[in-house]
Amino acid sequence: MQTSIPRIIIIGGGFGGIQAAKSLSRSKVQVYLIDRNNHHLFQPLLYQVASSALSPGEIAVPIRSVLSKYRNVSIIMDEVTSIDTNRRTVLMTNGSLEYDWLIVAPGSRHSYFGNEQWEQYAPGLKSLSDALKIRENILYSFELAEKFYHTSDAHKYLTFIIVGGGPTGVEMAGAIAEIARKTMLRDFPLIKKSDVRVILVESGTRLLSSFSEELSEYTKNALNSLGVEVLTGIRINHVAQDYVMAGNQKIDAKNIIWAAGNSASPILKSLNIPLDRSGRAIVNQDLSIGGCDNVFVIGDAAKHTNPNGSETPGIAPAAIQQAKYVAKVIAKSLPTSERPPFRYFDKGSMATIGKAKAVAMVGSFKSKGLFAWLMWSFIHVFFLIDFRNRFRVMLEWIWYYLTNRPGARLIIYSKKTVHDIKHDKQ
Repeated sequence: MQTSIPRIIIIGGGFGGIQAAKSLSRSKVQVYLIDRNNHHLFQPLLYQVASSALSPGEIAVPIRSVLSKYRNVSIIMDEVTSIDTNRRTVLMTNGSLEYDWLIVAPGSRHSYFGNEQWEQYAPGLKSLSDALKIRENILYSFELAEKFYHTSDAHKYLTFIIVGGGPTGVEMAGAIAEIARKTMLRDFPLIKKSDVRVILVESGTRLLSSFSEELSEYTKNALNSLGVEVLTGIRINHVAQDYVMAGNQKIDAKNIIWAAGNSASPILKSLNIPLDRSGRAIVNQDLSIGGCDNVFVIGDAAKHTNPNGSETPGIAPAAIQQAKYVAKVIAKSLPTSERPPFRYFDKGSMATIGKAKAVAMVGSFKSKGLFAWLMWSFIHVFFLIDFRNRFRVMLEWIWYYLTNRPGARLIIYSKKTVHDIKHDKQ
């Protein structure tokens, strides 16, 4: 298909998809962005919604609002079911659409490494619904722990297990430890600080394996100072409704959070191209897929190797850089022979541990503690896509920093009844 005005379809309204649409807004093309949600989500702060520090509206903004000023960009709220590269067609739940160029940026989901049945007991953290589910489980557990404090099962509600020692796991563990020990106890007089257990389990030998050993060790010590028990070199063998098997150790818990791995979107299988073990598309140097020079996969759905042999990480800065590169190729209609290889420029990595505690690594520069936390805070606020959201997040952080009282501790979606509570107790 080739019309007078090229038709570009972008699948996914994440960092890569949004940036691609913006970069193509000045070209003589028609852009269609498809996403099953109506909002763009700032995923790096998703854990703060899960831990009640922020409300959903402070890290999400409607996609239509973000792209409303770009006249050649249309938004379609639908779910992509498959891609037919032979017919140059994207199939959706409610119809189909033909393309001249296709950018696939569907993001990823959490991976349970073949144990998908664990998800019902150990939710991951990739969407607002994931975050709200975790938040309500945490808040509801304190209610149940107070109600059944004098029973033998009360400790299960006050034990929080986070699986995975990467940035998400570390950030989640630190946030839960702070809210559990510094915030919630004020409102639950029966519960003592010693009743609360936060356990971070990592199968590798150290936390934050992509950071230096020095920063990994600092992270472990900082988490320990917050009361987090860090278990490294231990693999989760089983997850059930109220316990996990960590190696040979059984740990009773009603709150289990999965942050141990990612798997790519299943729609990539319909491209009929080689995928890696995580289901990511193995792309060419120009981010196109084999046999289709007009189809690109970007973000954490793509496995891309840079000319120097390093692998492009599945993080927001990489997705944004890839989107700009692909948009330039499309705008200039560059044939494969004239496309320079994509090269990822590494701007560094950061992870927050708790209030005034973080680690940062930019090239050979390393930072930890308060300065790294201030860097992390500034950069994350700066990249929030809406000015109003930046202002609200800053106010919430200042309030939380001064008072240790996050403002989003509401249980809204829980459907549990007194009968269900009794059942939990049993």
